[in-house]
Amino acid sequence: MPDWTRPLEPSPAMPAELLISRQGSTLVLTLSDPAARNALSPEIYAAGTEAIGLAEGDPQVRAIVLTGAAGHFSGGGNLGQLQAVRGQPQQQGERVDALHRWIEALRACPKPVIAAVEGAAAGAGCSLALACDLLVASREAKFTLAYGRIGFSPDGGASWHLAAGLPRQQALEWLWLAKTRTGEDLQRSGLVNRLCAPGEALATALALADELAAMAPNALASVKELVAQPSPALADHLDRERDAFVANVNHDNGAEGLAAWHEKRRATFR
Repeated sequence: MPDWTRPLEPSPAMPAELLISRQGSTLVLTLSDPAARNALSPEIYAAGTEAIGLAEGDPQVRAIVLTGAAGHFSGGGNLGQLQAVRGQPQQQGERVDALHRWIEALRACPKPVIAAVEGAAAGAGCSLALACDLLVASREAKFTLAYGRIGFSPDGGASWHLAAGLPRQQALEWLWLAKTRTGEDLQRSGLVNRLCAPGEALATALALADELAAMAPNALASVKELVAQPSPALADHLDRERDAFVANVNHDNGAEGLAAWHEKRRATFR
């Protein structure tokens, strides 16, 4: 079983680290580099990918919460480091690939992943929040995709997630004009699941994780997979739903759920 008290530190030469803790059955990953608004780096991406893989194999972990230290989620990538590798497309590509491996790990993990956002969620930090399954945000959280202001296009799946979650025109306006959105803006757009008072994002996300922890993990995983990869043809998707339904009915948790219903009690899933 993983030692969740050990922080996955990207490098002793860097102040940034990924802090890891357990809150009941929830694994909390905290981006920590307060002096730089929790700026991201390839080392952080690797630590995050490792943590998700370890959590996936730990049956005691039922949900994952991703948050940031000291009142901010993440200010995104380090532009100074990016400037240092300008003209080196291979190194630039490797940095983006490291981020994308973490994004793919978040999306592929069968366990619910919840973002708890306070303060700034900018650039790759915003992409990271959008990649989570559920999003909890403070009313004063600021979501910024400012790539367009410096002549860049987005990374971290921001364009994919916005195109999937918003009308085309809204996604393009956000990505092109790089305007900052608040937590309230994202809730109105349907991208935020829970809006909370400043300072309450982590507590709200943990409460949501506790709700999910009471559900059957195999059923949660099935739903996540079905929603993440909907079949283009309805008939194909119906076949996938059938197969998942039958598998979950015949799982031990399905037997427990039916027994609890029959006995008029709350089910206890494992």
